[in-house]
Amino acid sequence: MTSHLIKTLLIAGSLIASVAAASAEECAKGPVTVGFLPKLDTDPYFQVAQTGAEEAAKEIGGKAIKQAPSQATAEAQIDFINNLVSQKVGVIAISANDANAVAPALRRAAKQGVKVVSYDSDVASAARTVFLNQAAGDSLAEMMLESMGQMINYEGEFAILSSTPTATNQNAWIDFMKKKMAADKKYAKMKLVQVAYGQESEQVNQQQALALAQAFPNLKGIIIPAGIGLPAAARAMDQAGLLGKVKLTGLAPATLIKKYIQNGSVQDIWWNVKDLGYLTYYAAQAVAQCKVTGKEGEAFEAGRLGSYKVGKKGEVLLGPAKIVTPANVEEFKF
Repeated sequence: MTSHLIKTLLIAGSLIASVAAASAEECAKGPVTVGFLPKLDTDPYFQVAQTGAEEAAKEIGGKAIKQAPSQATAEAQIDFINNLVSQKVGVIAISANDANAVAPALRRAAKQGVKVVSYDSDVASAARTVFLNQAAGDSLAEMMLESMGQMINYEGEFAILSSTPTATNQNAWIDFMKKKMAADKKYAKMKLVQVAYGQESEQVNQQQALALAQAFPNLKGIIIPAGIGLPAAARAMDQAGLLGKVKLTGLAPATLIKKYIQNGSVQDIWWNVKDLGYLTYYAAQAVAQCKVTGKEGEAFEAGRLGSYKVGKKGEVLLGPAKIVTPANVEEFKF
């Protein structure tokens, strides 16, 4: 290969890289298509969030599409990231199954001009502009632990039934709960006996809940910080005659476990899921048009939800959650 040809190839490569870098910085002049990529296609949580995104799209234009894998793995999400890039969406909004594993694919998407935001479950901060969080992570973790404490009178064995070992938000919540228990005397008589995983599957969650009750005869409760897991576990425990003896709390659509909340065997920590999708769409359009770059203190409007500000590390909080009890369960329509 001649030195002239090598030089030509190097120049061409440099130009391609420059064009890719420039395209990543391009600002849309109007509404774009936002590709929502949740953890799992069949999870009703994300289906409801999508209705909020579609509501927002009707208000400000653009389009909200949803594509997601049938298995809750990072590998499956990477294929969908590539598909959305090939469809030339303006923004990818992802709820990550693994914060770090999907990051390289998202960075490649950004180099091709696709903006990235995360919602519900964050990705590595370098791979997105903002993270739309349903509530402050520490707040959710503390509320779940407090709910469990209330139900078992702050004494006895309990377990945690999480989604997957790599789930970003659940792992952060579990870490917080462990630290809170170690630091706060209120929880001194509570003992976490095991962390199990439901793998984003109703059947696995049912099996794991029953297995925990069998493995620990003195088990008083289970915290289940996953939308699919809590209703599945509640049904299985109810059918086995264990619900009530073993109390459940965590995160789930309140309507799916309403009867268990009303009889006092289950509590729930929840928020307006539709609003999370609605807020994410508004934020995605603001990012696409370079009105939001992820810097702390930036503000943007989100329709009927009002004005929001970007916090530390690009986090935007939807708002506070509530502990759902028999007294307030009627407030929650999902």
